[in-house]
Amino acid sequence: MLVLTRKKEQSIIIGENVEIMVLGVSGDKVRLGITAPREVDVFRKEVIDERGGAQVEAEKA
Repeated sequence: MLVLTRKKEQSIIIGENVEIMVLGVSGDKVRLGITAPREVDVFRKEVIDERGGAQVEAEKA
């Protein structure tokens, strides 16, 4: 696992076209902004864990 430290309004780039920016930090919560092409699916991990990966894929179709 790669571990990075970022400050407010700093970002990381994944691949060629996905950017994740720290929008704010309040207590133990971090607000992230994600810029990605429409064909890139973005899910919160807990949603996939609750529903199961296969069900999430089926809902996309």
